[in-house]
Amino acid sequence: MGMDVYGNRPKNETGEYFRNNVWWWRPLWDYCLDNYPSIAGKVEHGHSNDGDGLGASDAKKLAILLKRDIDSGKVSEYAQKRQAELDSLPLEDCEHCSATGIRNDKYVQGKCNGCQGTGKIKNWLTHYPFDVENISNFQIFLDNCGGFKIF
Repeated sequence: MGMDVYGNRPKNETGEYFRNNVWWWRPLWDYCLDNYPSIAGKVEHGHSNDGDGLGASDAKKLAILLKRDIDSGKVSEYAQKRQAELDSLPLEDCEHCSATGIRNDKYVQGKCNGCQGTGKIKNWLTHYPFDVENISNFQIFLDNCGGFKIF
């Protein structure tokens, strides 16, 4: 599943369309919500692709704030801190093999392919990446979209 974000009144090609799969979108939108709830919070269904979005004025405000965060290093610092938090999460028991490292089901006979035989897997949250480049691409889109809707 992905989030297809369409500009309402794009000024140019960069404001027409922005896309993230759900794995990239959730941390991006969480950053916006955590740091700018008075703007991003206006999008009631920001983690859904039901057509919610922001008008031109709020999209522009968010673009300005994100640009400031990128230029100041705040986004980079956030990314590093977030990654450190994710890296510190303990491994979890593999649900595919009940933490034994061995599967004997209709899909796999022998070493578990979910945990590579270790019985442990990374926390699910580690599957949601975040980086400065994605925020930067979204910021450029926001600066040129004239408001947006998420589909």
